[in-house]
Amino acid sequence: MHLFERARLSYDVDVLALLRSVWDEPRPSPVPARVWRDWVLVALLIPAAALEGVLRPDLPWRAYSVTVAIGLVPTLLWRRTRPLSMLTICFVATSLIPALLGGPSSDEYTAAYLLILPYALFRWGSGREAVIGFAVMLISVGVSTISAPGDLVGALAVMFATIGLGGAFRYRAGERMRELDQVKLLERERLARDLHDTVAHHVSAMAIRAQAGLATSASGPDAATEALRVIEAEASRALAEMRAMVRVLRRGQPADLTPGRGIGDLKELTRRSGSGPSVDVEVSGDLGDLSPAVGSAVYRLAQESVTNALRHARHATRVEIRVAADETSVHLRVSDDGDSGLIRPNASAGYGILGMIERADLLGGTCAAGPDPDGGWTVTAALPRTGPAT
Repeated sequence: MHLFERARLSYDVDVLALLRSVWDEPRPSPVPARVWRDWVLVALLIPAAALEGVLRPDLPWRAYSVTVAIGLVPTLLWRRTRPLSMLTICFVATSLIPALLGGPSSDEYTAAYLLILPYALFRWGSGREAVIGFAVMLISVGVSTISAPGDLVGALAVMFATIGLGGAFRYRAGERMRELDQVKLLERERLARDLHDTVAHHVSAMAIRAQAGLATSASGPDAATEALRVIEAEASRALAEMRAMVRVLRRGQPADLTPGRGIGDLKELTRRSGSGPSVDVEVSGDLGDLSPAVGSAVYRLAQESVTNALRHARHATRVEIRVAADETSVHLRVSDDGDSGLIRPNASAGYGILGMIERADLLGGTCAAGPDPDGGWTVTAALPRTGPAT
């Protein structure tokens, strides 16, 4: 009996913890207010509801049903930002008022669009909004089926299907955000490693010059002075790199700056033989005094673009890498001649493309990727020569 009581107590605690976590669940972020599709949906539903009222003279409470179906259409515009309020308005108009007046609930086919409201509540609402809205929905179903108890099972099935759909899309979006967070953590780890290597390089140079200055100080005072100047310059560069990278880490932005790679390593991406498209590299402009972070980022952007082209470019025969520098920026363009006819223009970007865009943004630049009007896929990037501001 004692073990049974302990098990029941543990179960009660778990249930309370679960309910508390649901109640405290925040709203997903960001929540889109409204998009063009919402306005199109509203523009189509209003005449559809009016037309159904005209074509169905046997509709119970026809004037009220048509008025409600048209009047509730604007609630779709606020279904994401105020899901509980819009659901409550729907409950009052379609269930509570008809029940108080002794009439049937709305039987208009067009009113099926109201199922979007409970979906939006469980997709975009907070935990407490979902709990309160669920209670409102149960009351609404109960009130609506008082005069027709046989419809209760069907109404509950539709309600739970809508709730499940909203919850499934919410979970899917949350899972994608968690995957993106993991990608960002990996990028920050790589950034920390790059910061270590950059600072270690400058500190090693300072140590060597200091040793040389000590060794020659007795016979050549000028050599010691020159060593101090070199040490000062190296220390300034090390501090600038460290401050810039630490600022990036504090911003919580990702980066993929593999140590030891830079502009000079782009030639390694050249590919002349073997299966798949060839890869040509062309570098122009003065690239001698680039920030190590910028040089590494250009290489990584080019490498990621070439990898994507070799994997996904259909019927591609050539990939071109073009790097050009001016007084303030470095410009990268990677393009292939593959078949882009099956690429959806509005397809969501994969993690590789998102990483490239974030990497460029990290350094104060821009990056864009998409199908080229002339065919194939093109990635363009522009980065400031000095990297993130110090």
